[in-house]
Amino acid sequence: MVDVLAHESELLGLVKEYLDFAEFEDTLKTFLKECKIKGKPLSKSTCGSLRDPKSLKFQRDLLAAFDSGDQKVFFRLWEEHIPRPIRDGDSLAQKLEFYLHIHFAIYLLKHSAGRPDKEDLDERISYFKTFLETKGAALSQTTEFLPFYALPFVPNPMAHPSFKELFQDSWTSELKLKLEKFLALMFKASNTPKLLTLYVSFSKWRPLLQQLHQQLVEAERRSMTYLKRYNRIQADYHNLIGVTAELVDSLEATVSGKMITPEYLQSVCVRLFSNQMRQSLAHSVDFTRPGTASTMLRASLAPVKLKDVPLLPSLDYEKLKKDLILGSDRLKAFLLQALRWRLTTSHPGEQRETVLQAYISNDLLDCHSHSQRSVLQLLQSKSEVVRQYTARLINAFASLAEGRRYLAQSTKVLRMLEERLKEEDKDVITRENVLGALQKFSLRRPLQTAMIQDGLIFWLIDILKEPDCLSDYTLEYSVALLMNLCLRSAGKNMCAKVAGLVLKVLSDLLGHENHEIQPYVNGALYSILSIPSIREEARAMGMEDILRCFIKEGNAEMIRQIEFIIKQLNAGPFTARIYHLSFESFTCARKTHRLSSRDLSYDELIQPQLGELSGEKLLTTEYLGIMTNTGKARRRGTAGVQWGGPEPLRRPVTPGGHRTGYPA
Repeated sequence: MVDVLAHESELLGLVKEYLDFAEFEDTLKTFLKECKIKGKPLSKSTCGSLRDPKSLKFQRDLLAAFDSGDQKVFFRLWEEHIPRPIRDGDSLAQKLEFYLHIHFAIYLLKHSAGRPDKEDLDERISYFKTFLETKGAALSQTTEFLPFYALPFVPNPMAHPSFKELFQDSWTSELKLKLEKFLALMFKASNTPKLLTLYVSFSKWRPLLQQLHQQLVEAERRSMTYLKRYNRIQADYHNLIGVTAELVDSLEATVSGKMITPEYLQSVCVRLFSNQMRQSLAHSVDFTRPGTASTMLRASLAPVKLKDVPLLPSLDYEKLKKDLILGSDRLKAFLLQALRWRLTTSHPGEQRETVLQAYISNDLLDCHSHSQRSVLQLLQSKSEVVRQYTARLINAFASLAEGRRYLAQSTKVLRMLEERLKEEDKDVITRENVLGALQKFSLRRPLQTAMIQDGLIFWLIDILKEPDCLSDYTLEYSVALLMNLCLRSAGKNMCAKVAGLVLKVLSDLLGHENHEIQPYVNGALYSILSIPSIREEARAMGMEDILRCFIKEGNAEMIRQIEFIIKQLNAGPFTARIYHLSFESFTCARKTHRLSSRDLSYDELIQPQLGELSGEKLLTTEYLGIMTNTGKARRRGTAGVQWGGPEPLRRPVTPGGHRTGYPA
């Protein structure tokens, strides 16, 4: 407000100047009257008249010289006050000057009562010839002016039919009118108001500003991509060390005499360390002592102490949720995008956990709201962008254990996602994100039960009948979701109702070119074959022969898994029941704190226009709240058993977690 008051006088002066320039006389009078009533001063620097007294005097003198035929005075004023770029470059000015030279060349012939003064006339004709040979030569190829190049050489131009029009009074009047219009236009342009000048200047720079803005947006997008890549590599590194530590534990546990020598164990462990550590470790660490190798490996997991990551500013969530419900579709999309970015680009650890806890404690998605209008209902928005961005935000929530716990407190979210999954046919990305969220929901037992009861298995089987019509993401997450649901007794019994169709779909998927789905297909088959009726159906359709065909073509891991499936297929009722119980008893899900890069790698549908806020800048500018963020101790889940053996998957997993060695 202070800045506005400081510049108000100048702004009012600019408005007054423009109204005067555009000749809004009545509007200007009303404006000045209202400024006077309100006591608003107008800046003197911009309130002067646009009609410069000097320019007015020049115009009067020029027109007087035109009327009196004073050639020398006229062209002296013309060259002094009309800028050279206009005289030499403007076609209108060039044509006008040509006709003005004709006017002064024949002036004595038109206005002399008797015979004109020969010396004066010859001087004028000579001046005109010089003009034709110099500046006027540029128009010699123009049809309009070509006849006039003969004028200086005609003895009696007044009698010549080609020049008869020049000696009529109407021709002189029209020429004077053209001259007056030219002068008015030129001096009006030279007195262009500052407001118009500012606008024209901004219009010229706008494309460059938009280009720079687009480059900034692209740089921010690349920065986000690199941050995700860094986080993924860092997590993969820790996963690798963790797996190695478990491997070393297993090796140490199986050491009995000559089975694994300490020298072999030493060579394996030394190879896992960086080059800088190899020599010192090889000479200083006694790997024959029990537990030494795994202890050293776990020591390498200790995080390097980096500089403290600051907590993000708190937000006004009441205002945020109000605008998410009542704002325009474009504002809703930008807010959903910014909230998702805040979660996905935050630094893993305390910063991300604080962001997530703030979302949950303020019930950002209205999971606990009983209002008729809630943020969750944006999933049903008519705007494709709003639907997609809502699904992407929910998928980001579902990627984190605390986020899943928040979303799973009520089946309302699950029901809305299932409805959107079955109805969404316009936007593939929306459906993929809804499917991804549901797949992560299937890591939680109560939600598994609800999905099975809602018949989601039948929907999955139906879309998997034509896997080539699905994107890789949809295919992979559909099969993984199906496997997770088939690990439950209720899911297996549901499959038993359409055993033939389920077995056909799964056997077809065994040979699919997307090898990422093979562990889930194998896990689903292994699980449902614990049901006698499904085993009978499988035997009847020659499932063993089909499986043995893949043994010939598959890799070592695939072969071992298929061998387990064949054993399950040929198992008796008692053996299969033991397997069935052992699978059901292990339902604990490992907590994951990672955000899958595949869930976050979609392009953005909207880009901010010039001057439009987006991302963290939008949140901290328009929705900054009271600082309530406090650091919280990070809760760690108990380490689960990692899957890396030859058997088919027996626990609920999510594709992102399975590939990194963590079945969720």
